[in-house]
Formats: sequence, structure tokens, C-alpha cells
Amino acid sequence: MVVVMSPDATDEQIAHVVERVESVGGEAFVSKGVVRTIIGLVGDIDSFHHLNLRTLAGVADVHRISDPYKLVSRQHHPDRSTVWVGPAGHQVPIGPDTFTFIAGPCAVESKEQTAEASRMAQSAGATIIRGGAFKPRTSPYAFQGLGLAGLEILAGIREATGLPVVTEVVDPRDVPMVAEHVDMLQVGTRNMANFGLLQAVGEAGKPVLLKRGMTATIEEWLMAAEYIAQRGNLDVVLCERGIRTFEPATRNTLDISAVPVVQAASHLPVIVDPSHASGRKDLVVPLSRAAIAVGADGVIVDVHPDPETALCDGPQALLGAELRELAQAVRRLPEVVGRAPAGVLAQRG
Repeated sequence: MVVVMSPDATDEQIAHVVERVESVGGEAFVSKGVVRTIIGLVGDIDSFHHLNLRTLAGVADVHRISDPYKLVSRQHHPDRSTVWVGPAGHQVPIGPDTFTFIAGPCAVESKEQTAEASRMAQSAGATIIRGGAFKPRTSPYAFQGLGLAGLEILAGIREATGLPVVTEVVDPRDVPMVAEHVDMLQVGTRNMANFGLLQAVGEAGKPVLLKRGMTATIEEWLMAAEYIAQRGNLDVVLCERGIRTFEPATRNTLDISAVPVVQAASHLPVIVDPSHASGRKDLVVPLSRAAIAVGADGVIVDVHPDPETALCDGPQALLGAELRELAQAVRRLPEVVGRAPAGVLAQRG
């Protein structure tokens, strides 16, 4: 069951609802969004009905949700959400009205490399910079990232470009440190089911980019988002980045159908990562076009000034002609499907 509070509900009214629910042995999880607060209830449904929660001050509505994911479901939130990334006055929207282009180096290797990759991304029209300071790798001998030094480089990039920055966090203990340096926290495919990490980013007060696990079903993906929402954070963006199948021609198989399927089930924005889906730079542009056509809310891609020397995922990184072709696609194609093109920012209401 979900209680939807009025936009003008006070903290005292929210606390009163929580108190009433706990008085009958239930649990109440408060999640605050941009417009209103939602309270997810866990416990005996019949006991909750006897509380007459709809009559309480500040309560707009009460919904009984059949989906196992309550807070991220469209059953109680029929309109799709927009997540705003960045500091006040410089926020970038990710949602149904605009198409958001996120780009940058897969890994932060040095100050110079990250600055050049970010310049390339911004010139191509990206409005959010990506970069990995922590890199969970299949091999323990592969480059694992610069850690705190990488976060400091990213903070400098944010100051230099004026654009918000997103980076991955892999350890719940690092969440406060990472949140201090960047505007959006990424949970990668290998950590989608790291429930302690999901809860930690849910409490961090920053938007979260949640990538689909490489073997996860859509329901498992949405349940991971529910972990974040249950800890008070509804500012979650879902990222389809390819799933593991029997086909070896690409690094992963981009499940393009997941975009409309998830958008029908959840109000959260959905973007696509064609770089990690394919592992091949020649496929990034066509898969980005497909993502735009199917209704994705954005793409996140890798760029690098010298892919041949990249310490991480060089074969999928764009530069030169490929990046110019992608820039043209994200400027022109979104309008065909009724969206503002990448680089054209909506005003927050």
C-alpha cells in the first residue's frame, strides 16, 4: 500500500501518518520526490484500512499496489517522472520531455585525459559528464580506477565545464565521499543486486543512475530501484546496458524492448548505454538511434581522446568522425519522436 501526500503536506502531517501506521505494527518508508512525498507501507493491509488514512490531514490519496515494486510503479504514479541532476540553478533534466546526452571517459586515467574527453563530450552536446573513479573489473589485475584522486579530478571537471558529473560507487562505505564530489551516483551492472549499496545510495541525497544487471530480469531491476526508493530517494534513473546472452558477436545484447516495457511499468526515466551494450564503437551510433526511436530518455556513451591507449574499454570509445555522427543524431532525431533535442534544457517548474 502507498500513501500519496499532498504537495503542501507538512513534516508534522507526514510524521503523523508514519505514527499511525506504526501504531498497528506496520512499517512506513518515506520517499520524497520533487513535487510530493510518498509513503510506502509494509504490514497487514486490513489493519491499514481500519486507520482511514485518506481522512488524515495532508493525505492526497491511498493506493493498494499489486506490483511487488510499490514506490517505482506507475500504478500510483501514472505520469512519468523527471529527475533533475546538478546543483540548483544548473540542473539538467532526465525524463519524458527532453532527450539527455551523457558522455565522458569510461575511466578517469589522468587530469589531462579526463579534461580532454570532457571537452569532446561537451562539444558534442553532452549536458552531463560521465567518468569512472572506481572501476569494478572482472579481472583483479585490470585497472581499478584512481579512487579519491579520480573523484577530485571529476570535481575539477564539473567546475571547469559547469556541467553535472556522474560516477560509479562500488562500496557502501564510499558513498558519502563520492556524493561529496559528484552530482549523481551510478550503481553498475555488477552491483545491481548489492542491496547494502542500494540502501546506502538511497540515503545519500543525490540522484542515482541504476544500471540493469547483466543477467537481471526487468522485475529484478525494478525491485533494485525499489530498494533505493524505499530509503527515501525517488530520483532514480534506470539504464539498460545490455544483457548476457549466447550471442558472442557483441559484448552484450542490447535489450531495446526493455525501454518501453519498463516505461509502461514504472514512472522512472530510462536511458540506454550503447557503449557497454555493444563493446564496439561502430555500433554505438546505430544503437543510439534505435534508443531514440524506441523512446529512451537519453543515452550514456564513452569518449576518449586516444582509445588505443585507454586503460578501460578503449574499443567502444568514440572520437572524431564517430563522435560527430553521434552528436548529429542526438541533435536531430529526438524531435522526430516529439522530444526536445539533446542540449536543449527544459526549465524546472
